[in-house]
Amino acid sequence: MVDSESEGEWSPWGAEEEEHATQPLIGTPASPSQRNLASGMDDTRPTIPLVARHSKGHAAQYLTAFAATMGALAAGTVLGYSSPAGPKLMSNTTTGPLHLTTEQNMWFSSSMNLGALMGGPVGGLCLGVLGRRGTMLASTVPFVAGWLLIAFAQNFGMLMTGRIVTGLCAGITSLVVPTYIGEFASADVRGTLGSGFQLMITIGVMYAYAFGALVSTWQLLAGLCIIPSALYCILMLFAKESPYFLLSKGKEEQAAAALQFFRGKDCNAQTELDLMRQSLEDARLNKATLKDLAKPYIFKPLMISLALMFFQQFSGVNSVLFNLTTIFSDAGSTISDNMSSIIIGVVQVASTFLATVLMDKAGRRLLLIVSASFMALSLVALGEFFYEKMEDKTWAVNKLGWLPLTSLIIFITAFSIGYGPIPWLMIGELFSPNVKEAAGSFATMFNWSLAFVVTLTFVPLQTALGTYGVYWLYASICVVNLVFCVTIVPETKGKTLEEINAYFGGPSSIGITNAPEN
Repeated sequence: MVDSESEGEWSPWGAEEEEHATQPLIGTPASPSQRNLASGMDDTRPTIPLVARHSKGHAAQYLTAFAATMGALAAGTVLGYSSPAGPKLMSNTTTGPLHLTTEQNMWFSSSMNLGALMGGPVGGLCLGVLGRRGTMLASTVPFVAGWLLIAFAQNFGMLMTGRIVTGLCAGITSLVVPTYIGEFASADVRGTLGSGFQLMITIGVMYAYAFGALVSTWQLLAGLCIIPSALYCILMLFAKESPYFLLSKGKEEQAAAALQFFRGKDCNAQTELDLMRQSLEDARLNKATLKDLAKPYIFKPLMISLALMFFQQFSGVNSVLFNLTTIFSDAGSTISDNMSSIIIGVVQVASTFLATVLMDKAGRRLLLIVSASFMALSLVALGEFFYEKMEDKTWAVNKLGWLPLTSLIIFITAFSIGYGPIPWLMIGELFSPNVKEAAGSFATMFNWSLAFVVTLTFVPLQTALGTYGVYWLYASICVVNLVFCVTIVPETKGKTLEEINAYFGGPSSIGITNAPEN
């Protein structure tokens, strides 16, 4: 295994960057009155910015983020695989020994969430032992092994094992990649780089949809899904370890070299390194225990993060993505099931790319509000179609046959600009260093637990409430979500991790000039 803490003797990304203006990255340590300002207390004295929020050269950061988010693309193929593969496995014409029943397909679709659920604690443990880069590299081996199990599955047990293993790797990836990016990214591009995680997830989903329409067997599709995992491994071989992790292990010189690489050769990285060192020292002096979860600076961001994860999953997005083919078939759409799925995949990629552009301009909170609003409206419309279909199938299909695809396009667009990327991005932003690994692991585990519940209960809820009732249930949750975003979620756009930590009252000996906006 490659040394997770290695700096690497050579990098294909070490090319000349644009010149930076040499300037100190932080100001002088703050007085107690300046720290009071960070906590929302009144103070009329002028403040000095601590960390430069804008840097002219970001090439190394963008390229490293691309390498890391290749893991998100690999995870996206896991999410998207069941939609085209499920009908092939249930079809009487499928090749091979496997023929799934409707109930087995329900477990096949949702089982990856069980693996992802375990990925949270496993990833959290590996983060501290192997490092961020080392954890990503280590996860690529079971990623490939899981796809091979699926591709060569001779029975339902092998198929489920492969889904759980690939789900485990997706869960690890969903924790480690946002954490890694959040630690090396400059404040002015952290939102853009962080939202790239969800963008690559959507590209991975579309990858599975597109190849699922082109190939005739689920085995070949599984084989094609190995390619992103292999690319992920190759690209991360040349990446730098997180400066935060290297500092936490006492590797001062390597941490300085890594940070200088990410900031550019002409930037004064030493002062920012001093800030990181102080933050880690504060974290060590304020090591969190289970009892400390009640402390506001831990409890508040944890509750916000868990709520964001809850609303992300109970928008019903995974129920939609995992069952797109079935939804379009039930709707009686005149467009082929595979083409409808590909259209949704393209829309998801395009709108998530839009989110990466807007993230550091519009801000997290506004995008969440817009996302929740339009998800609610589109789910009401989708539920209305299925209600009218129950009343008069012929009239609904002839007059409203356009509504399911339109509603899903609006839903996926709204989800992708807000609730797709932002909950994962904010895992890397909200938590102070002394609880980041534990709290991030818990939030990730919580998210995938909800994903499993939502996906597994989709069919039973359809039976109990009717298809229209399920979508109206999700729509009502989106309305509650909207109220939560308006009243509770803080704005973190353009704030350093230390500023966000101070906003929640976290321990710090460094002055903060700005707090997240409510």
